[in-house]
Amino acid sequence: MYLIFRCNCGRAIYAKEGAKQKTCVCGRTWKVKDRKILKKAPDAETAAEMVRKLQEEKYGGGIFTTADKIR
Repeated sequence: MYLIFRCNCGRAIYAKEGAKQKTCVCGRTWKVKDRKILKKAPDAETAAEMVRKLQEEKYGGGIFTTADKIR
């Protein structure tokens, strides 16, 4: 089981149930038990997809392209 929560910077993060700490990409380290759990996922793949959807809800969809196509 994986737990999904947000960092104070706004990024959604997932951690394996039973993990003591998780570090966000912003550099902050959180005690998982102290965070508000938004969702639970049965496996890492599902957790990653849920995190992507939470990020898109907050910041909009990501568009991936190559540098030569940006104008």
